[in-house]
Amino acid sequence: MRFLLTLVTAMFLCGCSTVGYYWQSVSGHMQMLKAARPVADVLADPQTPAALKTRLALSQRIRSFAVDELKLPDNASYKRFADLSRGAVVWNVVAAPEFSLTLKTWCFPVAGCVGYRGYFHEADAQLLANQIKSDGLEVDVYGVPAYSTLGKLDWLGDFGGDPLLNTFINYPEGELARLIFHELAHQVVYAPGDTMFNESFATAVERLGSASWLGSHASATALTEYAALNRRRQQFRALTLAIRRDLAAIYENNTATDQEIRARAAAKNIAMQKFKSDYDQLKQSWGPALNTAGYDNWVARANNASFGAQAAYDELVPGFEALFEANAKDWQRFYDAVRRLAALPENERRQALKTPN
Repeated sequence: MRFLLTLVTAMFLCGCSTVGYYWQSVSGHMQMLKAARPVADVLADPQTPAALKTRLALSQRIRSFAVDELKLPDNASYKRFADLSRGAVVWNVVAAPEFSLTLKTWCFPVAGCVGYRGYFHEADAQLLANQIKSDGLEVDVYGVPAYSTLGKLDWLGDFGGDPLLNTFINYPEGELARLIFHELAHQVVYAPGDTMFNESFATAVERLGSASWLGSHASATALTEYAALNRRRQQFRALTLAIRRDLAAIYENNTATDQEIRARAAAKNIAMQKFKSDYDQLKQSWGPALNTAGYDNWVARANNASFGAQAAYDELVPGFEALFEANAKDWQRFYDAVRRLAALPENERRQALKTPN
């Protein structure tokens, strides 16, 4: 019975609307949990590489900081480790119309309607992507290093927590802290059906939390490394925000005469070419020694779907950061304020976050 309940819970979390999707979601999640070992056991294992032991020990210090300083949940999450022998835990599929940044949504129990669909096998994600493309939508498929079960499997004890994974354990210190804080934040507040609210909130927590961690615990080397990574990230986000605004302005006129459609398509093409040209200039400013493969790949794939997905992670962040300040930088008061927002209708919570506090 416990196993059956686990399957049903996982079905709700993964959003299984078909039998095939249900089984790939449940089996993938269960395989990940079965592969996970307690961090203490991995650290005590003489076969564990020294470098991995160092990273795992760091993760536990970050985890303790999350609980003690950021008031994030103290449960079984990130106290076990699994090596999945692949570069992503799941692959997400996102899609948007030709002249819109609004993502196609899939609606599921518990999670509500979300702007992505995740698969544990990349080939399955690509298959869905090809099907959606045939409907005339722009599609992006991208690997995800971690996801949250929202704390809904805490009743399973140590076995139910979200594990540390090989997909992110070797991230630089600041990036590792960001990811752990982000995923734990999803366990604090989750508004079903509002991907932008949920992801922007978690992004705000990761930014504020990582700044606190780095300011009090990081070495000078880690601080320098993070500053460089974050500077490039902010520059790239500013670039993509600019193109999103340009595209949104082009798409505002949704009339459908042939001439207007051709004009809109031409304007879109010009904006995309400018985006890629601006990125090339930005990349040159970073210098030839920097590995830009991740950014290069994102830009090469960039379309309405990828821009729409990115917007979910940063569109409302300034509002959440202002809310943190308005609550005297008190984490518990901040979370309580966010919970009150989550209880509001979507349009009201969006308006509250876009209005200065």
